Amino acid sequence: MPVVTFAVEGRDNCVVLGDDSYVYARTEHGSFVLATKCPHRGGPLNLASFEEGGRGNRLVCPWHERATSVTKAIRAGIPAVRHGDRVTAVLPEPGQGSYELQHRPLSPALRADV
Repeated sequence: MPVVTFAVEGRDNCVVLGDDSYVYARTEHGSFVLATKCPHRGGPLNLASFEEGGRGNRLVCPWHERATSVTKAIRAGIPAVRHGDRVTAVLPEPGQGSYELQHRPLSPALRADV
C-alpha cells in the first residue's frame, strides 16, 4: 500500500492511482480522504454538495444526486494524518503500483474550516 503525501488544497491536491483518485475533504463533521468517484456512476464527488437532514449528513453527487453518508466515509475512510497544508495517507494498492499528483477542484462543501 503506497503512503502518499499531498496538498490539502490547491496544486497537487489529488492523488491518482491507476483509475482511482483521492482528495482531502473537510466538512464541519470531520476530515477524511475521499475517493473522487461516486460509487454509483463515477460522478465527481470532489464537486459534491452537502446535505443535512433526518437521514444524516451526506455528500450529494453533482451528476445524479445520489447521496453518500459523510459518517460512513469517515468511518470507512483511508488512514490519513494532516500536518499543516499537507496530508499523508495510506492508499489502496493500484494495479501498477505508481501514482501521480494532480489538481482537482473542490466544492465549498469539502473545504470547511474544521
